[in-house]
Amino acid sequence: MTLNEITKQFIRENLNANVPTLALKKVPVGTDFSLALRQIEARQLLKKKVPSWSANEELLFPPHLSIEQCSSEASAKYKASLMQGQSFADLTGGLGIDTYFISQRFQQADYVERQVELCDLARHNFAALGSHIKIWNETAEDYLKHCGAKDYIFIDPARRDAYGRKTVSIADCTPDVMALQDLLLEKAGRVVVKLSPMLDITKALEELHHVHEVHVVAVANECKELDFVMERGYEGEVQCVCANLLTRQPNVRFALEDEKNATAALAETVMRFLYEPNPAVMKAGCHKLLTRRYGVFKLHKNSNLFTSDILVADFPGRIFEVEAFAPFNKRVKQTLLSEVDNASIAVRNFPLTVAELRKTLRIGDGDGVYLFATTLKGEKRVVIRTKKATSTEAAS
Repeated sequence: MTLNEITKQFIRENLNANVPTLALKKVPVGTDFSLALRQIEARQLLKKKVPSWSANEELLFPPHLSIEQCSSEASAKYKASLMQGQSFADLTGGLGIDTYFISQRFQQADYVERQVELCDLARHNFAALGSHIKIWNETAEDYLKHCGAKDYIFIDPARRDAYGRKTVSIADCTPDVMALQDLLLEKAGRVVVKLSPMLDITKALEELHHVHEVHVVAVANECKELDFVMERGYEGEVQCVCANLLTRQPNVRFALEDEKNATAALAETVMRFLYEPNPAVMKAGCHKLLTRRYGVFKLHKNSNLFTSDILVADFPGRIFEVEAFAPFNKRVKQTLLSEVDNASIAVRNFPLTVAELRKTLRIGDGDGVYLFATTLKGEKRVVIRTKKATSTEAAS
């Protein structure tokens, strides 16, 4: 499968076109129309997700589902930073994003994929990218029967069943990592397993053996994946790393046991600044340790919002300056929000949903004003009116 020059030119000229509308138009003679439409749609989807591939005219892309399921460039590069050595195998190659970026850290790399079309595309794309990755068109299970020892194995089991429905449980994914894990660690000193961000981390740790690290990866404030690093023979503490890629927020590393045993510092009241941990930190459940590391105070043992009088500029999450707060009662609209018609609203440890609170307060959606409805120490329910913190406010 290749793109002729006429088709390439058609794609260049229509990269930003509406694909359903474009499908109704006449095209130049010699254009591979169906292939061009697929490539235009794929490049539009990948423009933000995998920009370096989207911009490469020589690459070819599969149907929509494989595009939807592939890693972003940022998360693929992050996973690559966790691995290095002589030999590596990706047992669930797919579009090849992870394989390509991880392979740059190894002398020899194998791409394993059971679908013939994806193997053909990977062979074409890796050649266009100048990568010498070996293609194996077979299942992960069959590959493991004959492959030699590897430094690292990466596996991203498909999270859809035979009917295309999304699954979350490890045992419901394909291939079944739980069943393969002993063999995986026999073949490689370290195995990295990518799993759904919806998965319960504690339950996964009960099902996977010899886990050394769990990486909770968010991209631009959206939690995207959980990467479990298994190490042959490892029996020590599990380290957790929270990364919020494409932001300036620092990674947060902690031992899961330390968070379990920590005691949170609770606030007596709402202070000048309010902090909301980023999605990776929230997913990892790192809450009590934040009070010790960053000098902030938790509003309530079950309210994952934090406060301080002095700005903590490197807090791993969103930072707001508190303008005012008031008890949540029938008078809160008049006392706190009399001039607020539109606001961004979040609820944490609060009996109403965002939609219910909007209806109660008669406030529409909008930026500029940020409202947090939550519960303080002593079970006091409040609404906090804030604005985004700035460097000018931090200096004042």
